[in-house]
Amino acid sequence: MISIDARGLDCRALNQAIRSADDDCEISGCTGQRFIGAGLQKKHLLIRGVPGNALGAYLNGADITVGGNAQDAVGDTMNAGMITVHGSIGDAAGYAMRGGMIFIRGNAGYRAGIHMKAYQEKQPVLVIGGRAGSFLGEYQAGGVIIVLGLNQDGKDIVGGFPCAGMYGGRLYLRSDCSKISFPEQTSARPAGPEDLEGIRPYISRFCALFGVDMPYVMGSHFTVVFPNNKNPYRQTYVSDQ
Repeated sequence: MISIDARGLDCRALNQAIRSADDDCEISGCTGQRFIGAGLQKKHLLIRGVPGNALGAYLNGADITVGGNAQDAVGDTMNAGMITVHGSIGDAAGYAMRGGMIFIRGNAGYRAGIHMKAYQEKQPVLVIGGRAGSFLGEYQAGGVIIVLGLNQDGKDIVGGFPCAGMYGGRLYLRSDCSKISFPEQTSARPAGPEDLEGIRPYISRFCALFGVDMPYVMGSHFTVVFPNNKNPYRQTYVSDQ
C-alpha cells in the first residue's frame, strides 16, 4: 500500500497522486479535500483524517475506507464499489446513487439517500448504523436504505419528513416507528421474515465491518416502508418490484 501525505495538497493534486499510484493508497493528513476518489474504478483507499464533500463521487468500482468522519455528499451518483465510514457523515449521502454500497457506523445528516435509483441488475445499498436526519429517502426511486439506530442515546432513529416524494425502493428502520409519520403515498408495516432475509446480507456485512453483534441487530423489530398505489409517479418511473 502506497502512503500519501495529503497535507498541503489541494483536491486536484491529491487525486492525481491517487490515480498515479501503482497500488492501493493510505492517505494521511486529510483535511477536507473534496472529490477524493471521484470516478475511481480500482484500488482501495484508506483515509486518515476528514475527507471533504463528494467523497467517492461517481465511484465506479473502487473501495474507500474512512477511519473517522466524512462531510457531505458521500457517494454522490456512485455507480459501483463500496464506501465504509467508521464515523458519521454530513448531508445528502448517496445522492442519485445508482449502484454500489455505503456503510456508515455513525449518524447521517439530512437527505440521506435522496434520489437513489436502481437499474437492471444494479441495486444501491445505504446502511446507516446510527440515526438519520430529516428527509431520509427523499424522492427515492430504487435501492435499499437501512437505518439501525445503534446509538442508544434516546433520540429518534430518523428526523422529520422521511420518504417525502418516494416512488421506488425500500426503506428499513430498526424501530417500530410508532412515533414516525410517513407520507400517504407510502405504506409502512412490520418487516416480516422474507423482508429480513432480504436485508440480512447487508446487515451481516455491516456487522463484520464494524464489529457489531449480528444476532443483537437482527433480533430487533424492523419497519419496512415502500411506495403504494396512491403515488402518482410510481408507474411513470418504476416498474413493479
